[in-house]
Amino acid sequence: MLSFRVYHHAMSTFIEHIVKLTDHRDRDLLELTLSKALIDLLPLDRIVIARVMSEDGESRWLEVARLDVKGGGRVIDPQRVDFQTLVKLADNADRLRCLQSRERVEIAWAGPDGPRITLLPLFSDSRPQDAGVLELHSDGQLSDDSLALIDALRQIYRNMYRLLEYSDRDPLTGLLNRKSLDDAFYSAVLEDLEAVSVGKATGQSAADSERRHRVPANYWLGAASIDNFGLIVEQHGQAAADDVLQRVARLVSSTFRTYDLLYHFDGENFGVLLHCPDEALVLSAFERFRSSVESYRFASVGRVTVSSGFTSVGAQDSPASALENTQLAIDFARRGGGNKACSHLGLVRRGFFATRGTANPG
Repeated sequence: MLSFRVYHHAMSTFIEHIVKLTDHRDRDLLELTLSKALIDLLPLDRIVIARVMSEDGESRWLEVARLDVKGGGRVIDPQRVDFQTLVKLADNADRLRCLQSRERVEIAWAGPDGPRITLLPLFSDSRPQDAGVLELHSDGQLSDDSLALIDALRQIYRNMYRLLEYSDRDPLTGLLNRKSLDDAFYSAVLEDLEAVSVGKATGQSAADSERRHRVPANYWLGAASIDNFGLIVEQHGQAAADDVLQRVARLVSSTFRTYDLLYHFDGENFGVLLHCPDEALVLSAFERFRSSVESYRFASVGRVTVSSGFTSVGAQDSPASALENTQLAIDFARRGGGNKACSHLGLVRRGFFATRGTANPG
């Protein structure tokens, strides 16, 4: 009877975790849910999920989730991390070996019968944007049953990840679609407001809460639109225009960081949601993108240019209002001949717009 109760409890816990894994609508929460399932169901001391992040041709390890059996742990927002503080890919040779071989790697660091670290690839394929490893710390070697359970949960995670990614992606360009912007906008940008509310609930002074409210989240929403795209369609046809969209999408992906959120909204319109401490750095990124498109050789249509606009994101903004501000900046760039990148905030400071989102009638 006792063994049946133990078995029944184990199965109930397993099913409960499967339900949680398959109930998500946010890919960013899947790693945390997978970590909780593994730490609850298996004899593990710690679990780390490390993803590969890249910037300017360099790759480093980002520990997106870390949980300990005794409590404690952390989940990292990739957009808020200082890339230069992360461990370089080659500086963790065991993780790199697991990633490259896509095989299990075991490290018995205190003798064959002692504690060990088991590394498993997070995904079975090698897509750069998905690269990562599961790092499992245990008192001893994991049993075949434990490894089978890990494989089952890992496959459920992969299936959910792919399903959510498919619903979030534009089929033509592979970038995120407009529908997926709303959730990312509110969960990533407006989480600062929740922190203020928590501060008030825990007895923070009004002055402290107000100071936190005034600290900018340093999120920016940018948009880019291909100049004269209607003319490209008219003169060269839809197939050539789709080829331009796909090539511009690749330039977007190669210009911005792997942890920036990249979008194809519709037609000739692209978007970027990024976390950056400095307006000048954001402008520099959009200038690099503008220059990359201008210098790229589009064999089927010739020269292509883009006009870009970006805006700071504040607590009062919605995705629609922020996009409206980026469009104002794009319209301003096009009135000047196009092929420009403009900051909405900069245009406000220069007096071209009277208030946020409102054109100066003068």
